[in-house]
Amino acid sequence: MRKITIAVDGYSSCGKSTISKTLARTLGYIYVDTGAMYRSIALYALRNGFVKEDGGVEKDALIAVLKNIIVGFSSDGSAMLNGENVESEIRGMKVSNCVSYVSAIPEVRHHLVELQRIMGRNGGVVMDGRDIGTVVFPNAELKLFVTADAAIRAQRRYDELKANGQPANYDEILENVKKRDYLDETRVESPLRKADDAIVLDNGNMTISEQNAWVMEKVMDICQNLE
Repeated sequence: MRKITIAVDGYSSCGKSTISKTLARTLGYIYVDTGAMYRSIALYALRNGFVKEDGGVEKDALIAVLKNIIVGFSSDGSAMLNGENVESEIRGMKVSNCVSYVSAIPEVRHHLVELQRIMGRNGGVVMDGRDIGTVVFPNAELKLFVTADAAIRAQRRYDELKANGQPANYDEILENVKKRDYLDETRVESPLRKADDAIVLDNGNMTISEQNAWVMEKVMDICQNLE
């Protein structure tokens, strides 16, 4: 079966990573979590004092050191920042509160989009994020756009943090989810939007098994039509 490029876009805390990881594992594809790449740069900005009290970022300072920030993934898929495994740290609320500001910086997006295109240039990749089907791989054979009610997404994020032993406050998480939606949708550079040819997946009331079956059906439809 021909290997295709699968773009998975959508709102924060929709389970895009879970969908994409499962799909990549089932198909034997490469999985790329672009959100982790932006979170890693946001963590670098936090560690180096580039984040303001309101969550905004000292853009010029961050842009000046972009070439020194090496973002990638370990063999098990964990996010790596300059050789350090930061998978757990980038999932915390401090990073969540500033990542949308970091991802709105054009130079950051251009830098990471170039890396993402290199990672997926040979196909056989499942890549999730905000602009994969619209900017990174506009010609992807399959584009999914994942959504769910903000309250459902906040509860999922809360449960995830608690399960990982991290502090979590539901109201704070819900506010963060709504704020990130607004910032992602309204940023000038590559705003979050559904590609015209993307298939919408509202998984708010789906079980994981129902979701996986739905996605695999779409993959099989695309691959059969390409044969």
